[in-house]
Parts: sequence; C-alpha cells; structure tokens
Amino acid sequence: MPPDLFAPDAKLTPYWWDRTPRPSLPAIELPRAVDVVVIGSGYTGLSAALVTARGGRKTLVLDAEDAGWGCSTRNGGQISTSIKPGYEELARRHGAETAFRIVKEGQNSLAWIADFVAQERIDCDFQVVGRFHAAHGPRHYEALAERLHNQSKGLEIAAHMVPRAAQHDELGTDVYYGGIVYERHASVDPARLHQGMLERVLSTGSDVATNCRATLIRPNGRGFRVETARGAIAARNVVVATNGYTGDLTPWLRRRVIPIGSYIIATEPLPRETMRRLMPKNRVISDTRKVVYYYRASPDQTRILFGGRVSASEVDPRVTGPRLHAEMVRIFPELAGVRIRHSWAGFVAYTFDELMHVGEHEGVHYAMGYCGSGVGMACYLGMRVGQQVLGLPTGQTGLNATTFQTRPFYGGNPWFLAPTVAYYRWRDKVST
Repeated sequence: MPPDLFAPDAKLTPYWWDRTPRPSLPAIELPRAVDVVVIGSGYTGLSAALVTARGGRKTLVLDAEDAGWGCSTRNGGQISTSIKPGYEELARRHGAETAFRIVKEGQNSLAWIADFVAQERIDCDFQVVGRFHAAHGPRHYEALAERLHNQSKGLEIAAHMVPRAAQHDELGTDVYYGGIVYERHASVDPARLHQGMLERVLSTGSDVATNCRATLIRPNGRGFRVETARGAIAARNVVVATNGYTGDLTPWLRRRVIPIGSYIIATEPLPRETMRRLMPKNRVISDTRKVVYYYRASPDQTRILFGGRVSASEVDPRVTGPRLHAEMVRIFPELAGVRIRHSWAGFVAYTFDELMHVGEHEGVHYAMGYCGSGVGMACYLGMRVGQQVLGLPTGQTGLNATTFQTRPFYGGNPWFLAPTVAYYRWRDKVST
C-alpha cells in the first residue's frame, strides 16, 4: 500500500487516546474477599460496578489490560437505539409483548445515556446531533420510508426522510440515494466518557485492578472464588463484562459471542470549509449496507473518523487503514490527497440472533453482544445488570426473556466469518 497515505506522524493507536491516554492506575494489593467482582473495565463493567458500589456492595473491578483498553475507548463514538432486528422480526421470534419490550429497551438506553452524562457531569463532548442513515440504493430508500411510515404504536421515534435531491443538506456526496435522519441519535468522545465513568467508580472507594487477568471462576458454596495471577478473591457475586474480548475464562459465554474486528481511521486536519461542505450538520453517518461503514466528524469538527469492517480476517491497521481510505475517497472523492493520521482496530461482539444479551448463567451475571452498537447499550445494560446483582426488580429487561443462542461446533473461533462477509459484500453490490 502507498506509504504516503499515512501522515509522517501517523499513529496506530486510537485518535481518542491523544487527548485521553489509557490511565496508569497504581498497582493494588487484591482484597481477599469482596461482595462483587466485575471482570472487564469497559462501559459495561464500570456501569455495573458503579451501581453495586453505590448500592453498598464492596466491589472490585478486574481487567487483563489497562482500564478501558478494549472497544470502550476504540469505538467511533456514535450512539443509537442499538437494536438491530425490527419489531416485526422480533415479534415473529419472541411474540409481540417481548418484542415491544426489547425495542423499548433500545429507546430507553438512548434516553438513559443522555441523562447519565448530564447527571454525572461527565465532560465527554456528548451531543444529540442526529444520525443520517444513507440508502445505498433506491429500493433501500423506499424500505426506509415504508418503515418510518408504518412505525408500531408506542414505539414511534423522531425521524424524517431526506430525498436524494436534498442529500447535500446532510452529506456532501452523490453516492447515496437519500436516507433517513434519526433525530435523537448522539455522538460522544468515547475515551472521555470512559474516563468519567472510571473516575466515578474510583470515587466510591472501589478498587480497579488493571493488568490483572482473571484465570478461573469457581463456585465455592457461598459464592465464588476468582483466581488471578496475583491471588484469589472470594466474592458473593461475579459479573462478566468482556464483550468482544470474551475468552477461555468463560467458555459458555465464549460460545455465544462472535468477535469481529472493526477498523477506524482518522484523517489529518481538514479545512473548515471542507468539513462544512462534507458534513454540514455534523451528523453521525451510517448506511444500509450489511457490511456497514460508519463515519463522523471529530468533536472539534477538524477531521473525519471513518470506520468499518474491511477485512474478513484480522490484520494489521497499516493494511486496513488504506482500505478504509479507499472507501472514504469513494464517498468523498475530494479527499483523495488527504492522509491518515490514526489507524486502529478493536473487537466488537456479535451474536447469532443480532441481539445483545443480559442475564445469569450458573450464578454468574453477564451483559454483552452489542453487535457493533454498544456505546449507549453497554452503559445501560451494565447499569441493569448491577441492579440485578442487587436484587432490584428494575434490573429486569425485555432482553432477559430471550435465549442466548450458540451453534453446533462453535467454540469461539469464527471460522465461518470470511465466507459470510464475502457473501454480504456481494449482496450489498447487487442489491442497489
């Protein structure tokens, strides 16, 4: 790949880490016993820990890496209602009542994260900017319009269609065929959001032990014994919040999530007039393709962050960066000479039914499987699983009524991913 696509000072780390580096927390002596051990220090884990700690439970958070090293600080900072299957599909699978509750949970998560950031006074560039979801073909535009027109009673959302003739009011490109604006979707600096959550967990007096991998969870009759390389901890409750980084520690969960690499680039700074022309309303952007691309302006509106799944196997960001750049230039040809300032990757967790899941297995609580839309929902379901640990009825969600599925012969290695991505790429090309 042409080396001049990368700026001389290009980095293979997230753009967000320039402003908010991974925190260097002091090493702590592990307590012998706590009420709650939370495994994973991303959004889900911190949100659960905040609830249990404020509920009076002595809480310890463990992470194999630095705090927030995974996708909580690697994502694109787009916040949606998160639920991918539509109400009709969910009703066929689970019945009308459960489908209604599931879709409502997505809407609840969007409202909750806005309230949470405001109430906690977290400085994270949270803005309700709206999402422009672009149609990559005329039929897709019509499908979006029909879905908007036929919203289910009680599940209506604020949205409006944008025809192709008015597309430049939303996005400076001609490659799409119009789209829909979801008016309440939001953007955030994900690393700043994570840092604010981490600070609030630490303010409760809870311990966060980083670079401390949990190696075994064993029932001990009164709860659990959690073993690490630095010692063992007895805990009444355990919460697993590992999402796309779920591994051998929890084989039952590993068989139910599909780790998929998602890649992002950040451009070098662009002229203000270019940014105003390409993204005049500062929306977050996605499109109707199955192999999706997502992009937005940086919070200061000086550069474009462009992400997607450009590799069926997980490869070096030095390779995927130019691939993303090519897609960005396909949408915005005038950016052909713009270089890459950051190129990085992270793992999201998909599920076989495209739903996130929250619940309890053999006494261990969990929430994961956000299917690439986890910023708001991870924080929200972390809060709910914390309430479940406390035994609060408010912790129960519509998602608790679903079965966390796996497939025969799947143990956590997504051997089927390459042909699946290839098929969906082909379908995206022929379905315009």
